[in-house]
Amino acid sequence: MSTTPGAADWRLFRGDGRPRPVAFPQAPPWRRFTPEAREATDGAARAALPYLIEPRHADVVNAALHLRRPLLVTGPAGTGKSSLARAVAHELSLGELLRWPVNSRSTVQDALYQYDAIGRLRETTLSRDRGEAEPSIGTFVRLGPLGTALVPAPSPRALLIDEMDKGDVDLPNDLLTVFEEGVFDVPELARLPEDQAAVEVQTADRRGTVLVHRGVVQCSEFPVVVITSNGERDFPPAFLRRCIRLDLEVPGEQRLRAIVAAHLGAEALREADDLIERFLQRRAPGELATDQLLNAVFLRRGGVDLDADGLLDAVLHQLTGAM
Repeated sequence: MSTTPGAADWRLFRGDGRPRPVAFPQAPPWRRFTPEAREATDGAARAALPYLIEPRHADVVNAALHLRRPLLVTGPAGTGKSSLARAVAHELSLGELLRWPVNSRSTVQDALYQYDAIGRLRETTLSRDRGEAEPSIGTFVRLGPLGTALVPAPSPRALLIDEMDKGDVDLPNDLLTVFEEGVFDVPELARLPEDQAAVEVQTADRRGTVLVHRGVVQCSEFPVVVITSNGERDFPPAFLRRCIRLDLEVPGEQRLRAIVAAHLGAEALREADDLIERFLQRRAPGELATDQLLNAVFLRRGGVDLDADGLLDAVLHQLTGAM
């Protein structure tokens, strides 16, 4: 057994069928979700943590910013692809990061806007029955994350298009016009009469509404777009031509130590030597992610007996291959 203080009582669940009151320990900084936790000192410190990036990689990011081109970030899981988008939004004071998580059912139209025709019909019928004015069509139009990013503003918004390679094979090509022109139409608004040319619609960040004229949304500053890919498939040349590409490698030992210190404090390194060594021994591209190492170090610091049968294997489990 480990001699770490608190190792004897780290087990909250014992599997003996006996109910008991349990005081849950504080969650890792990256697994706190309440507004109070985000505003607390630890949460603020985490938000201000520097994103550890090599100068040559930062130069590629800057090239994409200057050229107003989407940044296509590829690399194995756990190399910090999504975190890069959050870091850029935070460091450049671009406001809340807009996020479009791509899956096999994702479409560009849904990312641009959604129109609730059934909801409008229902509410219009109810309003007529009550003798009230019909609700504005804008009540039933919500811009998606991509559409919200294209709303004209003095400074660009930041948008993360996460795991593009999970999408349909035609999805990259469907984005070409939007990437090239920075504009899209909402036909349901374009068909309205002249006296309804300007309509207030909802945005993806739920911060209020924006005014759309004649159904056209045209950006004044192209958004800062970060697209992530795990490299599971190739993209069309026309799509790649419109992007700046950044390939992130798995971090080496020194960068791993810097990541542990940044997230858990420099003192955490004193208890992490053997965990970092075992992580490096087990890791192969795509098989272990950096956040798994952070999980192991966090448990060790909390008094968890990582030498218990199978526990380290469970924390540092492979991400590929048969289970």
